Amino acid sequence: MKIIEDLKYTKTHEWVKLEEGIATCGITDYAQSELSDIVFVEFNKPGTRIEKGKPFGTIEAVKSASDLYAPLSGEIIEVNEKLSDSPDLVNSDPYGKGWMVKIKMSTPDELNDLLDAEAYKELLPE
Repeated sequence: MKIIEDLKYTKTHEWVKLEEGIATCGITDYAQSELSDIVFVEFNKPGTRIEKGKPFGTIEAVKSASDLYAPLSGEIIEVNEKLSDSPDLVNSDPYGKGWMVKIKMSTPDELNDLLDAEAYKELLPE
């Protein structure tokens, strides 16, 4: 199970990479492996305001569908268009080419609620 040290994580298995006030988000390696073969992803459009903990999209795999939960509040400024044609990028590269949305944060203090890599590891089953 791949967990990247310099990312932040949620209890619902999303990851966040912060660069100059913009949060790039996706789902973790653990989440994609639990879902198995991802066949479809859908997100709110750029310009949509989202609220921490509320759904911002949907992900469907061969065996199930799940909501994607916003790790932070703000505005979606970009979505990964490549995922509409190649949702399997989430399986093959969840922390890279499989990123999902970029969020311009409205409440930077919410970063304090996210987990570091060590705390996230403790959530996962052995």
